[in-house]
Amino acid sequence: MSDIPETIEATQALLAAQSYVCDRPLAIVVFLALKLGRPLFLEGEAGVGKTEIAKALAAGLGRRLIRLQCYEGLDAASAVYEWNFAAQMVAIRAAEASGTGGEALKTQLFSDEFLIRRPLLEAMSPQEGGAPVLLIDELDRTDEPFEAFLLEALSDFQVTIPELGAIKAPEPPIVILTSNRTREVHDALKRRCLYHWVEYPSFAREMEILAARAPEASEKLSREVVAFVQALRHEDIFKRPGVAETIDWAKCLLALDMIELSPDVIADTLGAILKYQDDIARLSGGEAARILNEAKQRLAP
Repeated sequence: MSDIPETIEATQALLAAQSYVCDRPLAIVVFLALKLGRPLFLEGEAGVGKTEIAKALAAGLGRRLIRLQCYEGLDAASAVYEWNFAAQMVAIRAAEASGTGGEALKTQLFSDEFLIRRPLLEAMSPQEGGAPVLLIDELDRTDEPFEAFLLEALSDFQVTIPELGAIKAPEPPIVILTSNRTREVHDALKRRCLYHWVEYPSFAREMEILAARAPEASEKLSREVVAFVQALRHEDIFKRPGVAETIDWAKCLLALDMIELSPDVIADTLGAILKYQDDIARLSGGEAARILNEAKQRLAP
């Protein structure tokens, strides 16, 4: 287990050691979240690296990563805990057969033995190696009632189980919340967090990221890939490619032994950077060639 970094530069270095390249504003808010023990709320387009921050922090600090993947209809049973009903029924039948007293059985049924811990409760439990990193991913996919439920957990770092009472974390987890902003998250939840909007990286920053994640790619290929993807983000398409798609595309091109981009190569590998058929169809024909030519012109000295 590593100690919490004491400076912004040390925070950047910790993330860089896990091949996560971040700019200073992001490093500052991550440092403050760690230093002050505050949840960190990250918003931005899909694929800009919000989830990867939690993974890099967990690996760099030597902490366990506990991930709560959000979705519509998420409730306490899925996020916090549930009772092992099947095991409880077996215990009831065994008690009936042996003639065990009812009060003793009631106490036994609602004990830790029959408790199934879901991510939020698991994050509040003691962990080897220190407090875990709790990733609450894509919070905007949940319903507003679940946001209200999170207020207790993020305010006091505790959850309440009716049969057992309040369970408080012995050491607050490192909490990272992410949102793709498909809807607005309530202000009451945001107030409990430090906030940062994760932008698409600049050309130079995306080159650094690609060098860290796909070091086998030549500088020429990397420059063309990044320039094309950045130009593509300014086109009228349904889903702009994120940094994750840039990395995936570069790895696909390396697997095909490509050393530079061409319209034919782009056409053959569009599925690595675009995920909607309408967007792929729009780039068929001369559109990809036009964007590639514009990208190469920007790269020209």
